Amino acid sequence: MSSKQEPVILGKIGSSYGIKGWLKITTYTDSVEGIFDYSPWLIKEQGEWREVKVIQWRFQGKAVVACLEGVTTRDQAQALTNCEIAVNPEQMEELPEDEFYWRDLIGCEVVNTKGYNMGTVQEIVETGSNDVLLVKANAKDGFGKAERMIPFVTDQFIQKVDLAAKQILVDWDPDF
Repeated sequence: MSSKQEPVILGKIGSSYGIKGWLKITTYTDSVEGIFDYSPWLIKEQGEWREVKVIQWRFQGKAVVACLEGVTTRDQAQALTNCEIAVNPEQMEELPEDEFYWRDLIGCEVVNTKGYNMGTVQEIVETGSNDVLLVKANAKDGFGKAERMIPFVTDQFIQKVDLAAKQILVDWDPDF
């Protein structure tokens, strides 16, 4: 792997499909087929990342299946079950200045408009209506909160995202 940054996880290999080495693919991309926009993939086997090339893919019902270079038998495919699929960060599309990937928000400090430090973004939860920042307080704060869930609604609750400073400014009452 050429990058010192951690790979970006895009999905996971499911079970084998058929007898010719095809694999069921679970994708974390916005569209199911979006994972196939990236090549090569990195797959994590026994704690180590290695590059693989997708030879072919197709929809199988609502799911997708793929054939990887060098995987031609059911046994080879089964050996890859549950392996994570990733790409190097430099393979990701460059975004405009006011946009960012969710992964870039993890670890950002969250501060409200009154200067109160709410904690650090631990993860982002998809709820259907809008995504939510799960913010863990640095220690149990004066409001008795160890965690907060803040809706990621720009211009309403999210005032500014400063990735260079690793900080998110929110309009959110620490008591809520």
